[in-house]
Amino acid sequence: MNSSTAEHSKTIMTDLVLPSETNPLNNLFGGELLARMDRAASISARRHSRRIVVTASVNHVAFNSAVPLGSVVTIEAKVSRAFKTSMEVYLDVWVEDRESGHRTKANEAIYTFVAVDETGTPVPVPELLPETDLEKERYAAALRRKQLSLLLAGKIKPNDATELKALFE
Repeated sequence: MNSSTAEHSKTIMTDLVLPSETNPLNNLFGGELLARMDRAASISARRHSRRIVVTASVNHVAFNSAVPLGSVVTIEAKVSRAFKTSMEVYLDVWVEDRESGHRTKANEAIYTFVAVDETGTPVPVPELLPETDLEKERYAAALRRKQLSLLLAGKIKPNDATELKALFE
């Protein structure tokens, strides 16, 4: 199985916020943004694995800024780390100012996907090779996030969370 870069999985989705997608304050519904992020992350994971992928978890979502009606929203997704059958996908959400065109980072999220075959059985995915400083930072942090998640779920013992232990030594 070949390795791949994060850039190979890069997915960019741009869309407009319409009235039917907003709350009473005329801002994009959080659930609508989650669905858009799920689609972008799914495409990214599929590009990396070249397999059917299913959402395993939404590990982190930060709604830092409201996304107003009429905004142009761009979601950028890249696989940040590949494990045996799963992939962490990091998403950045940008809002474009209508007048200046300046983009501001409004939100971010981290999703996990599992590659599966036609019967739904998990299958191995290619290794990810980070290239940029940001990709390397997200790659390293992904293992800590995975170990924390496994530890909180009771699937590993504290002594097995080596990356987390290293933070405190």
